[in-house]
Amino acid sequence: MHFHDVRFPASLSFGAVGGPERRTDIVTLANGFEERNTPWAHSRRRYDAGLGLRSLDDIETLIAFFEARGGQMNGFRWKDWADYKSAAPSAKVAHGDQVIATGDGDRVTFPLMKTYRSGAQSYARPIKKPVLGTVVIGVAGTELHEGVHFSVDTTTGMVTLAEPPNVGADVTAGFEFDVPVRFDTDHIHANVASFQAGEVPDVPVLEVRV
Repeated sequence: MHFHDVRFPASLSFGAVGGPERRTDIVTLANGFEERNTPWAHSRRRYDAGLGLRSLDDIETLIAFFEARGGQMNGFRWKDWADYKSAAPSAKVAHGDQVIATGDGDRVTFPLMKTYRSGAQSYARPIKKPVLGTVVIGVAGTELHEGVHFSVDTTTGMVTLAEPPNVGADVTAGFEFDVPVRFDTDHIHANVASFQAGEVPDVPVLEVRV
């Protein structure tokens, strides 16, 4: 996997359109009922970076970023302004935001997760690209200190505690995070005249598995 650990300019992703997609295979039976199945355990996100462009300087920044990534060749970080932290959009990140594991008295390494709930159902999303300096961890309700009680790998989303939590103790986390993506095209069509007239280029961006 070719991945550059650099974020697409957040000022350009602000205003972009996109969100999660699922893949569902649907077969309609002879009696009218449906069989539904999905080969994906996790959703994947798509965005259009072109809608975040507001000036010719933005286009120049986009082209420079695109060239440095080699088009579709190398992935990069993307800030999804609609969903970029463990807390609600209006709340501050806190160590009790997400339960990521339960202590067994032995294990010390845990992956960051964000859980989405609606009714009795939930979905746990792996967080692979936390933002440096934003991760806070708690065990059994007590906040820990980074560099003393835990460390975090911002390239994989793995948290390592200095000591294993007690059996049954909740390990919780708060964080901001980026989405690992790549350009979903090998060409940028930017027409200066059209851009000044209000038309922006189509710049598709696609989440990748890392």
